[in-house]
Amino acid sequence: MDTEFVLPSLGADMEGATLTQWLKQPGDRVRRGEPLATVETTKGLIDIESYDDGQMLEHLVPPGTHVPVGRPLARLDVDPGAHAAPAPPGAPGIAPGALPPAPAASAPVAPAPGEGRSSRTRMSPAARRRAHELGVPLESLEHAAAGGIVHIAEVEKLAARAPAGDARTAMRATIGATMARSKREIPHYYLGHRVDFTPAREWVSRYNAERTVKDQLLEGVLIVKAVALAAARLEGFNGTFQDGQFHPSAAVHLGTAIAIRGGGLVAPALLDAHQKDLPTLMREFSALVARVRAGHLRSGEFSAATLTLTSLGTEGVDILYPIINPPQVAIVGAGEVRDHPWVENGQLTVRAVLTLTLAADHRVTDGRSGARFLRAVADLLAHPQSL
Repeated sequence: MDTEFVLPSLGADMEGATLTQWLKQPGDRVRRGEPLATVETTKGLIDIESYDDGQMLEHLVPPGTHVPVGRPLARLDVDPGAHAAPAPPGAPGIAPGALPPAPAASAPVAPAPGEGRSSRTRMSPAARRRAHELGVPLESLEHAAAGGIVHIAEVEKLAARAPAGDARTAMRATIGATMARSKREIPHYYLGHRVDFTPAREWVSRYNAERTVKDQLLEGVLIVKAVALAAARLEGFNGTFQDGQFHPSAAVHLGTAIAIRGGGLVAPALLDAHQKDLPTLMREFSALVARVRAGHLRSGEFSAATLTLTSLGTEGVDILYPIINPPQVAIVGAGEVRDHPWVENGQLTVRAVLTLTLAADHRVTDGRSGARFLRAVADLLAHPQSL
């Protein structure tokens, strides 16, 4: 079946992206989940994945073109029995039949003035990564190598001449706009709960003592798994609010807030976090951080998040009050684990204490439901061996 491969929404704050590279050529076989193209957004380079098995028929957009969300990028011949799938569950946006109008598929979409650049610009992979690390826009490198291949040296020369902070400013504006929308549209309520983290800390210590460094766990992975399990068990916190109603998600794709080099945050998802064991989550989280720091992610990691976990514990913050990332309906905050006085069986002792916070959407749940959710996370952390 002949179908269009469109630019998906990779977040509520995304309006468009620049196509930088085709990873599949006309005639190539494609499989579900396989990257077809790379686009550049304010969050970095993102590989856009196919939702179906089939064959690439035709590119509709040349590299260097800036296109809006929902615009067809290519034509695919989808295998019999398959169908053009929408974005993964929980993704903000694109459903079949709800796409914005697009020009005729017979001609490539031309870039608007000042938006797109010639496809003659070629860059080495290392130079492209370095450009994102330094915040150098790809379009500014068009003539950096006089029509040849742009290498790291040209990127660094241009960065030295460019005004500092442009990329950080753009990302900060994007984040600010999304958070302003969240506070305008979502009736937040906030709860906090102090958790005795001592059992989890002691269990991790024993676990790591029996393993090599590469197989050890971070304490934060236990929080990830506990939040994911609680979200899978209690209704109202895992899903999206769209078209005036809550759409629960059967799978927990847990967005994890990660700092980008040079400033800014992204929250790509650990897919099916509730179903994976701790070593698997540790490996996937490490790989996710590495891709974020390299400035190159996958579309499914951005479009699929159904709930977010954010932490500033490494910055020494005890308590944080996060803002919901629309169209999600909840976000969990985790502070630094600190030693505090604690009453245990009527005796005063010192325990490792974690303060969890929850911001949730009052259109979907209320404070009583939120309290049960935080208690469920605390109960899971009290029995880390069951995670």
